[in-house]
Amino acid sequence: MNTFSKAAIRNVLIAAGLTAGFGVVNVYAAEETGAPQPHSDGLGATISDTTITTKVKAKLMGEDNLKGSDVHVTTTNGVVTLDGTVLNKNAKDFAENAAQSVEGVKSVDNDLTVPGASKTVAKTKQTASDSWITTKVKSELLADSVSKGLDIKVETTGGVVVLTGILATEDAIKHVKDIASRVEGVKSVDISGLFVSAS
Repeated sequence: MNTFSKAAIRNVLIAAGLTAGFGVVNVYAAEETGAPQPHSDGLGATISDTTITTKVKAKLMGEDNLKGSDVHVTTTNGVVTLDGTVLNKNAKDFAENAAQSVEGVKSVDNDLTVPGASKTVAKTKQTASDSWITTKVKSELLADSVSKGLDIKVETTGGVVVLTGILATEDAIKHVKDIASRVEGVKSVDISGLFVSAS
């Protein structure tokens, strides 16, 4: 009975020591990467998450596609989160696919950012908006009985419509300016390029 008790106590102490050891390893790994410690469900999940994080980092390290990138990896219950910066969208997609290919990864939250991407998107939206305004102003001028058939060039930059051409009278110039001004999205109308015909 005494022998059994000693063996049982020894096994419990060994299990407790292993548990404490794993806990220390996980905290150290989290501190080492500078990332927040993952809140995994239970000891087994914590060990698995630490392993996944290590494998993902190893997978990304040294990849030519990620040169110049700063990628941080954390794993919580098999869900890998990537954050930091990469040089372009291809690098962002590559990192996500590489992380997803690691055994044990359930899904990947790709929070990587591309410097200047938001500016590019904003510029693209503005360009699309300017094109729409130009088309809309042209169609309004064509539909109007006074300006219909007149040779008026329309350009839009940043919501500012620039009209150029030669019209018969000052009233006609004022009229086309009013038409352009009423189009949605137009900030202002530049008519410095409109002239009255000398004839």
